[in-house]
Amino acid sequence: MASALTLPAPLKKAFSLFPLQTHPPVPFTVRFPLVKPTLWIAPPRTSSVGHVSLLSTDVECLKWQAYIALRGLTDIAVRWDIPPEGALGGRLPTLHIPGTVTDGNLLTAEDIPSWVESQSTTGVDALDGYKDEHAKDESHAWVSLLEGVVHAALILSGSTSSPFDIFIRLSGNKRRPIEAILNPPPAPLTGFSSLLPAFGANVSLSALHLQYTEAINVVSERLGEDTWFLGSANPTALDALLFAYLHCLLHTGDVTRLEVARHANLVAWERRVKTKVKVAFRIAPRR
Repeated sequence: MASALTLPAPLKKAFSLFPLQTHPPVPFTVRFPLVKPTLWIAPPRTSSVGHVSLLSTDVECLKWQAYIALRGLTDIAVRWDIPPEGALGGRLPTLHIPGTVTDGNLLTAEDIPSWVESQSTTGVDALDGYKDEHAKDESHAWVSLLEGVVHAALILSGSTSSPFDIFIRLSGNKRRPIEAILNPPPAPLTGFSSLLPAFGANVSLSALHLQYTEAINVVSERLGEDTWFLGSANPTALDALLFAYLHCLLHTGDVTRLEVARHANLVAWERRVKTKVKVAFRIAPRR
């Protein structure tokens, strides 16, 4: 039996020309040593004078930055050199925290509230920070409005009236298709009589702009001169969401920005909250 498993002499001679060698592991330098909790975000905005803001240009990342900051956490590092493909689930943000393993633990965005709750000195009551049960129920409607019409207007800001231009622009949005954002969903680009299968979304920019204008008006009216949205005594998750959208909308370059800029209370509120959010973050240290 042993002779049956013996390699033929010519083959053994050929293998001897390529001996198997082992080497010690190659040490590598950690570019961003994990010292503090670090949030992976989409790149922030760089001003004309070279100043880099620490607030992400992506509304989803900025929402979680605001959520962390408004819950009172500080000294959170941010880095933006990791593409979405390198994050958990292929989506940013991802939170990197010191943990039981050497390289720390990674948390998805959905796990951030639980981590914040474990780190915050002030807990959240059964009303999630809202002043009463009615305000808590009302908050769901405002979330739907911001993540629906307002979000659609944000991702379509600067688009032309060509439906194919809109289709190309939306195809790069890996988060949610426009059909899942707008209610009712828009019709497909191809009709029932087309030889092509249904694809894309036939979005009317003029109709969407009217809905967006109305949405911004009601947000401004509901905020009024309150310190926090819905009259809450302290910031809630809805305030973080509202700040993220207002900040991103105010940095668009078309009429989308003007609809927000014409409401003095929204601009003042965004600036005040921005100062609270910015101080909670710093650039991740490098070696």
